[in-house]
Amino acid sequence: MSEIAVVHESYSFACMRCGHGWEQSYEIEHHVDADGREFVQYVVNGQVVPSPLSRPTCSNCDNHVVRIMRPGRVASARDAAHRPHQAPPAGPVQAPEADTEGEQQDVHHWHLSDLLHPFQRKAS
Repeated sequence: MSEIAVVHESYSFACMRCGHGWEQSYEIEHHVDADGREFVQYVVNGQVVPSPLSRPTCSNCDNHVVRIMRPGRVASARDAAHRPHQAPPAGPVQAPEADTEGEQQDVHHWHLSDLLHPFQRKAS
């Protein structure tokens, strides 16, 4: 019996239909079958599961239009959503400075809610 190489990977997921977000960690086992062909198995809590990269399913709405992201994206978006919102102080607004070529620099820090906003439906 050959030795099994195990790699640990985590992913963040966001459903583009309902906006549900979740994170999952996997043990990825690298095997070699009796014919010498390599294959991998994804394992969660001791159970072999389908590859999350093939066709993930939203556990909230069973849709397959799911965005896969690096780990921590859902947690950071949830943390940001739970922080108290503070309005900027009143006063004059400073215009963005132009770079050396005269173009304005526009910096936007994307959050999960920014990605999901166009896909969320309004209640009728």
